[in-house]
Amino acid sequence: MLWTIPGGVLLMVAVGVYELIRHRRRRRGGTPITATYVNELTAMFYGTKRDELDHRQSMSMMREDQVQGAPPPLGIDLDRGTAVLRPEDRRPT
Repeated sequence: MLWTIPGGVLLMVAVGVYELIRHRRRRRGGTPITATYVNELTAMFYGTKRDELDHRQSMSMMREDQVQGAPPPLGIDLDRGTAVLRPEDRRPT
């Protein structure tokens, strides 16, 4: 029981180092396990962190139609009876 908290911290650091090495070699994205662990551990002690995590999850599910500051790809003006179509940016990814 004495080594529970220090053992958990050491395990988290070891898994974090492993994930960092794996990420640099494979160039994979996504949320690391250690970040999820720290977020959930923090949410256990602070209720506002749980609210933040729930809000972040709900925002990631929402669709963004227009990027902020960019002109819309389709503009329809009903008063003037005009429609503006802009070609998509087709740069190779």
